[in-house]
Amino acid sequence: MPDLSTDVLIVGAGGAGMYAAIAAAREGASVLLLDKSQVGRGGATIMAQMTVAVALGEQEADSVQLHYQDTLNAGRGLCNQALAYLLCEDGPKRIREMAQWGTRWAREDGHIKQEMAPGHSVKRCCYVDFLNTGPAVAATLRRKVSETAAIRRISNLAVVEILTGEGRAMGAVAIDLAAGRWLVIEAKAVILAAGGLTKLYERNSASANMGGEAYALALWAGAELIDMEFVQFFPIGHLAPRLVGMDPIMWDPFRYKLGGKLLNGRFEEFIDRYGSTDFGKYNATRDVAAYAILKEVEAGRGTPHGGAYLDFRHVAEADLRGAFGPVIDRLLTNGIDLTKTAVEVGPMAHYHMGGIRVDAGMETRIAGLYAAGEAVGGANGANRLSGNAITEAFVFGERAGASAALGVKQINSHWHEGAAQAALERLRGSACSDDAGAPTPIALQNELQKLMWENAGPFRRGEKLSAALARIERMHQQLPSLKVGAAQRYNLDLQDWFELRAMLTTAAAIVTCALARTESRGAHQREDFPAPDDSFLKNQVVALDNGALRTSWIAPVRLPGG
Repeated sequence: MPDLSTDVLIVGAGGAGMYAAIAAAREGASVLLLDKSQVGRGGATIMAQMTVAVALGEQEADSVQLHYQDTLNAGRGLCNQALAYLLCEDGPKRIREMAQWGTRWAREDGHIKQEMAPGHSVKRCCYVDFLNTGPAVAATLRRKVSETAAIRRISNLAVVEILTGEGRAMGAVAIDLAAGRWLVIEAKAVILAAGGLTKLYERNSASANMGGEAYALALWAGAELIDMEFVQFFPIGHLAPRLVGMDPIMWDPFRYKLGGKLLNGRFEEFIDRYGSTDFGKYNATRDVAAYAILKEVEAGRGTPHGGAYLDFRHVAEADLRGAFGPVIDRLLTNGIDLTKTAVEVGPMAHYHMGGIRVDAGMETRIAGLYAAGEAVGGANGANRLSGNAITEAFVFGERAGASAALGVKQINSHWHEGAAQAALERLRGSACSDDAGAPTPIALQNELQKLMWENAGPFRRGEKLSAALARIERMHQQLPSLKVGAAQRYNLDLQDWFELRAMLTTAAAIVTCALARTESRGAHQREDFPAPDDSFLKNQVVALDNGALRTSWIAPVRLPGG
């Protein structure tokens, strides 16, 4: 018999997972909300100190259609228009709902205050003051979850496989990391909300648990992924001076509110050399800015730590404090006085445009298997518009939870005891080597991160991608022989092993798709194919076929008139 049973199982308890749980519960479903760290305190949402893009139109004329058009423009022709429109249409509803639940969005003249951000036509991005957006919305969702009796929460539980039977999701196998025991979970529907994959890269802004597990779990269950070649490299992640206890991507809000000059190592503005404008107004989209910075570094015009300078020395201290209050003092404790010091910034892996292929109800081709938040692929095309990430977490989380709950009302359990037991026995024996001379899983994780940054990072070439794919395959072959300690409780080797297993699957999907797209578009930049090619105005789909990755091409989903 299963150890746990529920209507809707949610894997990952960040913003998308918590919103999915709330939505499923209010549709009458019983919900089990799991996270491999602490429920509501892990993942990307709680780290986000930035803004949320929604067409509220309270301070400046705006519309869903205009937000949608900006999203499509950023996506370079590859957005799934149905998902993109859903994102823009439902965004304002979710923000206002969060306000009713207690989120204190920054306000001005009685309205939710909004700021301009790169790629937007109008001031559209709302926030919680003093770089507190992510922690604030996570706290709101945690309170709402805790008030909902139908939601059971369990932390420190790592899901390592989705169980299926007769083409339908029926539950999962998980490891209780604290107790050192395996659990089998029965569910009528499963929602994958375990976030993105930026931990795969050596230089990243990610939470430590963003290793691409959602994508690997979906593939192994028989679902498809889409747009996996498009990894977004945030252009102005913090490089130097040393910054302790603060988000490395914190500089975006500073530029929204105060401007800020982006300068090369010679203290020259340079974005205009790469087909865009900036000049302290922050107009360049993320893919263009990342490309420009790295090209300046490549040309010998970078800063000492391999990036660019972000300079606020022209901004008065009173203006800095007026905009960011206590954050200025936190910077001073780090030895950073923005009136005297330009900081060094540079690209780092930040977000993934690709992900699990779903329909407008967030369901995959496997019945009863859904995705939410950053785990979903397709809405953003080749490049995500600034501010759309938390919007996506709320909107896709709510839609996945509601869809899953409505779906389970119409079905009985598809539980198959024999299939569950077979999966459990196979997983139990998969990581058991005690060879003292073998490398550890964490050693290979570190190697993989370096490999992905150097060979499948912001600039790509065919020969480097091919070399990366060959090394990833050799790492796969090493999995059975890696050193895994015998401890039962808090066995970090075991946790690292299963994370590495997922990371390798997801990394192979990225590299395979990057090799096949022989053009440059959005966040995917091929130095050997530097121009966009309109014959590639199509999405790449990847799935497992007898254990091997297979890719295919499909036309982007278009709305009537799109």
